[in-house]
Amino acid sequence: MTISHYLRVHRSDENLAREGQLAWHLAEVATDPVELEPEVIEMIINRIIDNAAVAAASLTRHPVSAARQQALDHAVSVSGSGSTIFGCALERRTSPEWAAWANGVAVRELDYHDTFLAAEYSHPGDNIPPILAVAQHVGVDGMALARGIATGYEIQMDLVRAISLHKHKIDHVAHLGPSAAAGIGTMLGLDTATIMQAIGQALHTTTATRQSRKGEISTWKAHAPAFAGKMAVEAVDRAMRGETSPSPIYEGEDGVIAWMLDGPDASYNVPLPEAGEPKRAILDSYTKEHSAEYQAQAWIDLARRLGTENPELRDPANIESIVLHTSHHTHYVIGSGANDPQKYDPAASRETLDHSIPYIFTVALQDGAWHHVDSYAPERAAREDTVALWHKVTTAEDAEWTRRYHSEDPDEKAFGGRVEIQLTNGETVIEEIAVADAHPLGARPFARENYIAKFRMLAEPVLEPAEIDRFIALAERLPELTVDEVRELTIVAKPGVLANAPAPKGLF
Repeated sequence: MTISHYLRVHRSDENLAREGQLAWHLAEVATDPVELEPEVIEMIINRIIDNAAVAAASLTRHPVSAARQQALDHAVSVSGSGSTIFGCALERRTSPEWAAWANGVAVRELDYHDTFLAAEYSHPGDNIPPILAVAQHVGVDGMALARGIATGYEIQMDLVRAISLHKHKIDHVAHLGPSAAAGIGTMLGLDTATIMQAIGQALHTTTATRQSRKGEISTWKAHAPAFAGKMAVEAVDRAMRGETSPSPIYEGEDGVIAWMLDGPDASYNVPLPEAGEPKRAILDSYTKEHSAEYQAQAWIDLARRLGTENPELRDPANIESIVLHTSHHTHYVIGSGANDPQKYDPAASRETLDHSIPYIFTVALQDGAWHHVDSYAPERAAREDTVALWHKVTTAEDAEWTRRYHSEDPDEKAFGGRVEIQLTNGETVIEEIAVADAHPLGARPFARENYIAKFRMLAEPVLEPAEIDRFIALAERLPELTVDEVRELTIVAKPGVLANAPAPKGLF
């Protein structure tokens, strides 16, 4: 049965014992030797495949190439065998923190992997690159890797359920640093005290502002979770050497809660599995069928259907206005409530358009489809009829959709809303959608065959058919993998693919 850990800010003279600190309780979850349930292992396999799919699709993009080149410029550290880099030959390895960096950027670049939304939002699949990198470097088997990943998902998602970061303009990866550190600790069998110190250091070094997701969004958006993963690897290394971290990191009077979140009078209740309770959080997360912000997934499905069934809605001459009535988060983060003029700019970056639901809804409505490259192409964004229709789309917060967005009931939780389209002839079209088609409660829930199909679709341009089959077969055997097989759990690009990708030079 899940327990709730209460935490508040403590003055220094209260001398909060380590056993009362959230970081200690998170470490206790990490050290609990509970067995993984079969359905959890199956979902971990799905997400390993999903991560590889979106990484394959991004191999030649500039941010991924830059991160990969940084990793390639660093040798394998002396105490292990090194870690693989997505796209590179199996024998081409780097130090684990740099593999976490390069692979984390590749996974995150297209905004196309799994998600969990509650008090905060997250992409818990971001835990996999740092945990896998360490697994390959030190040499652990597939079951140990799976246990580490289960912990990473559990802790990040438990923090996301309870503690809002974006309300205080703190980037969501502040929940990722601690979870990745804890996951690595589980995988390595570290003790509670060591993992606690790693969690504290990872949190301390990964709190940053949300400007990375505001206005003209830069390429750092993809690098932010990779940086958190890299910091988690380094935090574990430091803790293993017996070094300590700021404490109490959450509850201290000069700590994260008091000065970065809800202030000195704040308190939270963080749900954590009790001792012996299986780590099942991953089952509450969901992946993306479309390469866009998760709050856009359901809207893409609705727009595709509306445009296909009513082609006249694609012509801006027929439209007076389109209003998407939706949750607070969707309205203020990716909607017109953000007051970001860049969200209506045809020359905006891909990262900015990915966070513009007016743009996304317009293109999905007109095209009856959504593509991870074509839908963001500059020529697509600049099309005259698209720009005209796009500028007629706004969002509005609806209290009921906000309530459903934050609902703890999985059967009620929703990420969509209601669209009202006012036509120039006076007619009105009203439709609504609660969850994306690929959501577990959607019209076409994702299952193993969908994850594999997504991988094949995205990997075929850059991987040989035999390499695609090799990776799928390996991933599907995860709990049985030997140490050597875990070291092959990566994707190798076709000859020439990386040679034709950007190879930017820097300091290293």
